[in-house]
Amino acid sequence: MTRHSSFARELDRHWLRWLLLAWVVLAAWFLWQRWNAVHWLALSDTDDNMRLMQVRAWLGGQGWYDLRQYRLNPPGGLDIHWSRLVDLPIAGLILLFKPFAGPVWAERLAVGIAPLLPMGVALIALSVTVRRLVSPVAWPLAVLFLLGCSSTLLMFMPERIDHHGWQLACLAWTVAGIADHRQARGGMVVGLSSALSLTIGLELLPYCAMAGAIVALRWVWDRAEARRLTVYGATLAGASTIGFVAFASNANYAMRCDALTPVWLSAVVAGGALLVLIARIGPQAWGARLALTLVAGAVLAGAFATLFPQCLARPEGVSEELARTWLNNVREAKPLYTMPGRTILLIVTGPIIGLLGAIFATWRARRSADFVGWAVVTLFTTFAVAMLFWQIRSGPAAQLLAIPGTVALAWMLVPWLLSRRHAAVRVLGTAGVISLLLLGNLFVDQVGKLLSMLPDSGLTKHVRIKPQDARTKQILRAGARCASLPALQALNRLPRAVMFTHVDLGPRLIVATHHDGITGPYHRNGDAILDVHHAFQGDPDNFRTIARRHGATYLLTCPNMAETTVYRARSPGGFYDQLAHNKMPGWLSPVPLPKGSPLRLWRIDYSGMAGSSANR
Repeated sequence: MTRHSSFARELDRHWLRWLLLAWVVLAAWFLWQRWNAVHWLALSDTDDNMRLMQVRAWLGGQGWYDLRQYRLNPPGGLDIHWSRLVDLPIAGLILLFKPFAGPVWAERLAVGIAPLLPMGVALIALSVTVRRLVSPVAWPLAVLFLLGCSSTLLMFMPERIDHHGWQLACLAWTVAGIADHRQARGGMVVGLSSALSLTIGLELLPYCAMAGAIVALRWVWDRAEARRLTVYGATLAGASTIGFVAFASNANYAMRCDALTPVWLSAVVAGGALLVLIARIGPQAWGARLALTLVAGAVLAGAFATLFPQCLARPEGVSEELARTWLNNVREAKPLYTMPGRTILLIVTGPIIGLLGAIFATWRARRSADFVGWAVVTLFTTFAVAMLFWQIRSGPAAQLLAIPGTVALAWMLVPWLLSRRHAAVRVLGTAGVISLLLLGNLFVDQVGKLLSMLPDSGLTKHVRIKPQDARTKQILRAGARCASLPALQALNRLPRAVMFTHVDLGPRLIVATHHDGITGPYHRNGDAILDVHHAFQGDPDNFRTIARRHGATYLLTCPNMAETTVYRARSPGGFYDQLAHNKMPGWLSPVPLPKGSPLRLWRIDYSGMAGSSANR
C-alpha cells in the first residue's frame, strides 16, 4: 500500500477524530489571537452584552421563563424576545470554570470559548456533506474554505456569544440533511435543525422554509421519498413544540410575530402535519403530487393570513416613527442592489464561486446517484445568493452554503492541474486555484469586517462606513474607548444609580458597571428607544422631563460615538447638539471622571420642576 493510499484511508476512517483535533487547534489559535478581548471582556456588540446579562440574571436566580432585563428601564425592565436555549452552554461553562478560576475569570473564559462550540458543530456538518457528495477524504477542504469565509467566521469568534453562530450550525446540518441519501435520517436531521433554529430565533426562518420546500420537491420528483417527507414533517412539528414549551419566555406566549410564539408554532405544526398527510396520500403521478403540495402550501398560507394578518407586515411590529427613524435605516437590512458596485462585488464573490461549483458538480453527477443530492444543494445555494438581494445580512449564511460547491470545484480542478505535463502548471496552477477559491471568500465580507466593529443593532447603523475616512475612524475609536471595561468601571465609584445614556451604550453599561440604564436596541421596547431619541433631539426641558420619568440621576454620554453623530445631524440645536458645544443647562452638574476618560458624566437636578421636590 502506498503512502498516499494509507493517508487517504486514515482521513476516511478516522475523519471525525482528525476533524475534532483540527477544531481544537483552531479554537486554541482563535483564543490566543483574541486573548486581549477575552481579558477585557470586550464583547463585540450590544446583543453579546445583553446575552451575557441574560445568563447572569438566570444564574442569579431570575426565572427560567422570565427573560425581561430589569437593569434597563427599571423597575419594569425591557422585554427581550430571545429564548434560553443559547444561554445553556454559556452558563454551563461559567459553572464549570467557577470553582477553579473564580467568578470573574469563569465568565471571561466562558464567553471566549462558548462561540467556538457551534463552530465545531458546523465543521462536522460541513464535513459530513462534503464526504457524502464530493469524496470521503475531501473534508479538510471544507475546514480550509470555512477559514476563508470571513463573514461566517466572525459569528464563531471568541466573545461573539449571541445566537447567530448556533443558527449557522443548524443551517450547516440542514444542508447535510437535505443531501443525505438515507431518507429517515435525512428527514429527521432537517426537521431537528430547523426546529432548533426557530427555537433560537426567526432570523433563518426563510432558510428553514426553503429546506422544507426542497424536501417536498424531492417527494414530488420521486414518490419513493415519502418516508423522508413524513419523518421531516413529524420531526419539525414535534421538535418545534418541545422547543417552544422548554425554552419560550413568558412574553413569547403572546401573539407576537418576531419569535417562536403561538403564531409561528401553529404555522410550523400545521405545516408539518400537512406534509405528513400529503405523503400518506401519495398519488402516483408527479403532477398530482405537485398539485397536492401547492394546495397544501396555499391552505397554510391562507390560514396564516386569515388568522394572523398582523404578521403580514414587518414582524417587529414597531411604530411608524420608530421604523422611520431606526429600523428602516439599518444598513444590514438593506438589499444588495442598494449598495455601491464595489460593495456588491465584494459581497457576492464567494457565494457565486460556491454556486458555480455546485452547478458544475450537479451537471457532472447527472447520471450518478449523487445527482439529486447535488441538485438540492445547488437549489439551496441559489436561494442563499438570492437572499442577498433581500438583505445583505444574509452574507454569513450565503458563505456557509457556498462551501460544498467550492470544495467540489477545487476537487475537480486540482487533480486536472496535477495531471498536467509541465511542473510550473502543476505547482502554480494548483496554488492559484486554491488561493482564488480561498481568497474569493475572504474578499466577500471586507465590509462585514468593518461592520462587526460596530453594534449589529441600533442607531450606529445609520452611519455610512468609509474605511479611509478620518471622521469614521474617529467614530470607531470613540465607540470602542467608551465601551471599554476600564472606562466604564470607573463609574463604579459612584453609588448605584440609573444613568440616562445612549441606546447602544445601555447594554454595555449594565455589563461593566453596577448602574442601570434606560434601553437598548431591541424593537419590543420602542417607547423607551423613542424616549431616548426625543430626549437627545429635543430641547433641554424636554430631556429633563423624560429623564425624570425614567428615574435617571445621571446623564452619561460618549462624544463622537456613532449614535451621537446621528442626533447632531438630525437635530441641529437640539439638546445633544448643545451639549456637544458645551452649552449646558444649570440643572446639569459635571461629575469628574479619571483623566483621559472618553466619557462625560453629569448629575441631573430636578429641583424646581413642577411636581418634583429633590433628586429622585
